Amino acid sequence: MPSQLGQVIRFGFVGGVNTCTFYAFYWPLLHLAKLPYFVAYTIAFLLSMVGSFFLNTYFTYRTKPSWKKFLLFPLTNVTNFVVQSAGLFALVHWVGMNKTIAPLVAAVVAIPFTYVLSRRILVPRHQEAGEPDPVEPKIPVK
Repeated sequence: MPSQLGQVIRFGFVGGVNTCTFYAFYWPLLHLAKLPYFVAYTIAFLLSMVGSFFLNTYFTYRTKPSWKKFLLFPLTNVTNFVVQSAGLFALVHWVGMNKTIAPLVAAVVAIPFTYVLSRRILVPRHQEAGEPDPVEPKIPVK
């Protein structure tokens, strides 16, 4: 299990980086562009998801990106988005939390769900068994 523990630690680190990236998009969209908070949240979420894919592929799970994984990766974020969105709405409208801070609090709840789903998509079963990667079209990285 040390390998999986390392993945959990790296996933947490990537999550921190991704949260900072998300917030770097969210804050200016909310405060400078004056977008409604949920629109700003959605745009920032989608933009940070691309970076999250590459960080999780290379760093967290140490696997190669492919178009298949890239196209499936948003499925991991659907659950994340639903959990965070529901949490964001509840925190802002029911709890009365500040809409600038609420997305960060809602993100914490979604972490376990996102880890399990991203691992399922990004780490093929054959890799967990120690078998070589089958030939799969790779995303060119320049």
